[in-house]
Amino acid sequence: MLSIILLMPLVTLFAQEEEKDKSEFWNKVSIGGGLGLNVGNGIFSASVSPSAVYNFNEYFSAGPGLHYSYQSGRNFNTSLYGASLIGLANPLPQLQLSAEIEQLKYNINRDVQIQNTDGSISTVEATSDGWNTALFIGAGYRVGPASIGVRYNVLFQEDDDIYATAFAPFVRVYF
Repeated sequence: MLSIILLMPLVTLFAQEEEKDKSEFWNKVSIGGGLGLNVGNGIFSASVSPSAVYNFNEYFSAGPGLHYSYQSGRNFNTSLYGASLIGLANPLPQLQLSAEIEQLKYNINRDVQIQNTDGSISTVEATSDGWNTALFIGAGYRVGPASIGVRYNVLFQEDDDIYATAFAPFVRVYF
């Protein structure tokens, strides 16, 4: 009985240390991401990209992200979904450098017009499904939790089904 009474404060001490470690971890996690909406003449696009980074110190952070996007137009619709890992470096308070690897699954449906042997035109649906890997290197101007800049996809190819160009602007916000 005496040993139980003597061990009880140690168990309580370890429980408090574990709780302290958990709260210190979550105090270093920043949540953010992006939202997008575009409505135009026959075009609709929406995206959501939640992300979280662990702040190792004031200069470096890294973490995972998710992505979903849907686009539609007069003769197409596209769904993209996947995940990414990002590393951020802040060598100066106003400068943010980034490296991000992204893996996206895409489903593209297009209406394609073909000419039949009798000269008439028919519309058929063409689909393509696949995976796209991107490796972005970026730089941005940082103010508080937000940064704006440009990133470059070093794996970009001209026949890329996802990105029209290797360069892409970004706006990041982490709280």
